[in-house]
Amino acid sequence: MKLARALQLLSRPKLLLKIKNSKSADTGSPFVKSYKDLMKGGRPTADFYNAEMLNLFWETSPEAIATLLPPPLQPASKPVVAAFIAHYPETNFSVPYHESAVLIRASYKGEEGWYCLSMPVTDDMAMAGGREGWGYPKKMADISFSREDDTVTGYTERHGIKFMQVKARLSGKVNNDNAALDEIRALGVNAEGFSDKSFLFKHSPSPVKSGVFDYPPLLVEGVTRFRPKTFTWAETEIDLTESAYDPWNEVPVKRMLGGFYTVGDNSMLHGRVLQKVNELEFLPYAFLKWEFDQNRP
Repeated sequence: MKLARALQLLSRPKLLLKIKNSKSADTGSPFVKSYKDLMKGGRPTADFYNAEMLNLFWETSPEAIATLLPPPLQPASKPVVAAFIAHYPETNFSVPYHESAVLIRASYKGEEGWYCLSMPVTDDMAMAGGREGWGYPKKMADISFSREDDTVTGYTERHGIKFMQVKARLSGKVNNDNAALDEIRALGVNAEGFSDKSFLFKHSPSPVKSGVFDYPPLLVEGVTRFRPKTFTWAETEIDLTESAYDPWNEVPVKRMLGGFYTVGDNSMLHGRVLQKVNELEFLPYAFLKWEFDQNRP
């Protein structure tokens, strides 16, 4: 427990005594946890075991990146987009589920990472945890992901639209006879293991008529460690279909770089808040998780 939290408890002796005397059987309802359970609960990381993932990278237009990045994020040195599709057969927090995502390369105070534009999932608890805890723009979707011999295929579908379809050949090299292999490695990818940094904006719309957000939106940094058990470079292709609900086609493929296929263990570390952001500056970018304006049947 952090020192600040401990000092807060010491300033409230009745609450401290209640916590000390609580028992794990104090309540029989899953809606209300006992303090004993809370004190022994919590995980140092969110862990994914034997995660199967296909990752791919492409170059898009600098204009597309600049349009989509909320301040204070800035375009990175190159206009690179990453996408993945994954099957998580076992985690330490949820049932097995599928996930996909599209992320654009960004920079914050000179440090590069990935800004997540969209992250569809097939499990409601994975969606709630990512959205409420981190600010990931997660939505429920139908996701297909399969491997047959050296071919991997998959798609993500919402509202009857397969807006993302991928195919990869596990050839041991990336597109155009390894032309962009050094560019992908420069992003930090390593067959022996690597870490990815993500930028997210955690925010909550206000229920008050005159309000915008419950609190100033927070720019959050998260780091995920990847420990591959198997790693294969892949020649990749992606088809992005226009969708009013999931406009992944707003980062068009100008040059496909390639990708890789892995099975391994991943760990999401605790994040940190980088800064508060201006509410009105962020407002135009605050609709990655909702679909208010589309007319759906």
